[in-house]
Amino acid sequence: MGIRVLVVDDSALIREVLGRMLTRDGDIDVVGTAVDPIEAREKIKALDPDVVTLDIEMPNMNGLAFLEKLMRLRPTPVVMVSTLTKKGASETLLALELGAVDFVAKPSAEFAGGLDAFGASLRDKIRAAAKSDVRGRSASRGEAVKPVLRSAAAPEGAMIALGASTGGVEAIRAVLSQLPADCPPVVIAQHMPAGFTGRFAARLDELCALKVVEAADRMPLLAGHAYVARGDHHLRVERSAGQLKCRLGQEALESGHRPSVDVLFSSVAKIVGPLAVGAILTGMGRDGARGLKLMREAGAYTLGQNQASALVYGMPRVAFEEGAVVEQVPLEQIAAKLANALVKLRPAA
Repeated sequence: MGIRVLVVDDSALIREVLGRMLTRDGDIDVVGTAVDPIEAREKIKALDPDVVTLDIEMPNMNGLAFLEKLMRLRPTPVVMVSTLTKKGASETLLALELGAVDFVAKPSAEFAGGLDAFGASLRDKIRAAAKSDVRGRSASRGEAVKPVLRSAAAPEGAMIALGASTGGVEAIRAVLSQLPADCPPVVIAQHMPAGFTGRFAARLDELCALKVVEAADRMPLLAGHAYVARGDHHLRVERSAGQLKCRLGQEALESGHRPSVDVLFSSVAKIVGPLAVGAILTGMGRDGARGLKLMREAGAYTLGQNQASALVYGMPRVAFEEGAVVEQVPLEQIAAKLANALVKLRPAA
């Protein structure tokens, strides 16, 4: 039995294209389509799909309003099909905050990877969504994440590294919003396409005590700041003239991704070593396990998000199985554990 998908989009062409792409490998079945949220509501009741693809701009009811109702009344894995515009990026991030599992950007005329790459990405995200625990997450949504830490009290040269994929937008927000404004630099690799990471950083900046920015090449890494890897670019850490800096590059995909968590973590292991702490969060696949293991071997304190709190327990599972994590903990404990590990790095007075 394949993954049962309902496609919701007001464009007949998009419905047809998505349907053709989704069914290509034989493990996904499009059990129905809907032109708007009103029809979608009836189809969800009748067909009970495993995953719903949802457009934002639709007649009769905005996709975001429908998503909010769906996650409250009948939590179902949803993958948003978004337009690659500034407004589209903002709405997509709001959709993830409302409970969508992931998103794909609609291919434009100049789409670099072509329709085949878009289709492969869409199918992978549907598979991840089908394995996600949206009901468990829905039950815990709305619980306030309080900044529990007054000071990370880290030694000079320390660093925090975070990596995530599916479900990571919300997981990263949960960790960063608990970190104090005086913590060491935070570097972040979240699987996200170009055009979305700038808006993601801006949204985190609104919600956190830290200053959060999209990383730029040769940008100095400063305490109290967090740096999000730019979409379609690898982020590395380097030391130049005694100062830690961001390095961006568009080398080949690593572990199937750019930005790659492995690339970031490997550079942190090499440059920062035992002064680093790191965590691998929710996501599908194995990106980050190799890099996190290098961090642990270099003397860094490393965490994995536990299965109960992860939307998709793929990347943390592989990292745990390969001996890359010192311990697995619930999402809400990760910031405190990282901060406590940083405090222990301080030399005794």
